Amino acid sequence: MSDISREAVDRMTRLIGDPEKAECKVNRLRSLTIELDEAELESEAEIFRALADPCRLKILSLLREGELCACEIMVGVDRPQSSTSHHLSILRDAGLIKERKDGRWSRYRLAEGAVIEILNLVKILKDASVEG
Repeated sequence: MSDISREAVDRMTRLIGDPEKAECKVNRLRSLTIELDEAELESEAEIFRALADPCRLKILSLLREGELCACEIMVGVDRPQSSTSHHLSILRDAGLIKERKDGRWSRYRLAEGAVIEILNLVKILKDASVEG
């Protein structure tokens, strides 16, 4: 057993008291973490970071109703053009919205129906935490 593994088992043993159970738990955790893809986790975290801003959530809510021009979104969120563009680029880079050029205008829409499902799940979680 490597020094790192021994250290992990020792720490777990101090927490739960049983060295055999500690070794089993450490081995199980190690097998679970080996299966994790760090690049995929970072990509998923980018989506959560994009969702972690009230203005961006407002933009997504506006886009639930259909495609909107950047100028419409700017008015809808009551933000200046530079701020609105910044938020739109974060949402686009996270894959949550799609951009379509229409002459000199940029039009935006939700990337997938899954974005609506994310918003619905957030509402369910929020409502459950208020009730619970």
